[in-house]
Amino acid sequence: MQIGFFSEENRLEKLSKLGDSLVRLNTVINWEQFRPILKKATKKEHKGLGGRPPYDLILMLKILILQRLYNLSDDQMEFQINDRMSFMRFLGLGLGDRVPDSKTIWLFRDTLMKANVMDKLFHHFNKMLLDAGIITREGTIVDATFVDAPRQRNHRDENATIKEGKVPEEWEKPENAHKLSQKDTDARWTKKNNERHYGYKDHVKVDADSKIITGYTVTSANVHDSQALAELITEEDAVLYADSAYTGEELLANLPETVETRINEKGYRNHPLTPEQKENNRQKSKIRARVEHVFGFMTGSMKGITVRSIGIDRAIFNIGLTNLVYNICRYEILKRGEFAKG
Repeated sequence: MQIGFFSEENRLEKLSKLGDSLVRLNTVINWEQFRPILKKATKKEHKGLGGRPPYDLILMLKILILQRLYNLSDDQMEFQINDRMSFMRFLGLGLGDRVPDSKTIWLFRDTLMKANVMDKLFHHFNKMLLDAGIITREGTIVDATFVDAPRQRNHRDENATIKEGKVPEEWEKPENAHKLSQKDTDARWTKKNNERHYGYKDHVKVDADSKIITGYTVTSANVHDSQALAELITEEDAVLYADSAYTGEELLANLPETVETRINEKGYRNHPLTPEQKENNRQKSKIRARVEHVFGFMTGSMKGITVRSIGIDRAIFNIGLTNLVYNICRYEILKRGEFAKG
């Protein structure tokens, strides 16, 4: 069959009718709002004429968003852009346009990481949501989830040295420079509910009304959930919801006095919860459980809560990207609901 002039347009029209969620993202998100931040982070000294012009900054950001939304490696991202018409349309690319290769994608992400720009992108988008009244701050939920990293195959003595915050001497030898670059000395092992995890933790606070992530911090996996609470909660958080892992007089004493705490109570040996306490916990959990929807979306729709990177700096960037992409998708869902009502 001969390919006609309108073949590409007809195929994209059919994709839209089948329900292309990327079209909805492009409809509700003003991507240009991120350009000033990206431009400042990637600004380079002018070296004169010559060389291939750089790819558009918004194009590259949208590639990172696609990559995290579908949990793809750099090589797979390059392949999928070339292969999938829905990806090309989302990025504003035609069949005759150049597509960034995997090394270009890696370099752009690395440039943003070194510029510490992800936190700025995250809070800029959240300010827009706050100004639009989507984030209400009437209730805040705090929780954490494991972020699995590539597992390391180290000897026991090497792991013991890493736990002390040091680097094994053998790895620092010049001939082992390549090996050291592939070793994550920041990630940690931990165990919960008989499951072992290696990597990091994404500690988040979530707006109870909209289920938008309003703040986050990243630690190694062995850090207890409660240790990040004081860093997350501010005077802007009116009411705090959390599970019993966040109990403790010393812990709560470090919170702003204006914050009302509705944290699930914990039973102890010989001091079980009373029926009244159990009922109070049940009522609190109706709201607190909304944070599980956030992690559920990341696990299901975003194909898992993982990082492929090495080291805490890249983990902070990639986990921040995960939170930003979730918020972008959540915003689209909320706007979809508005369109349905309207």
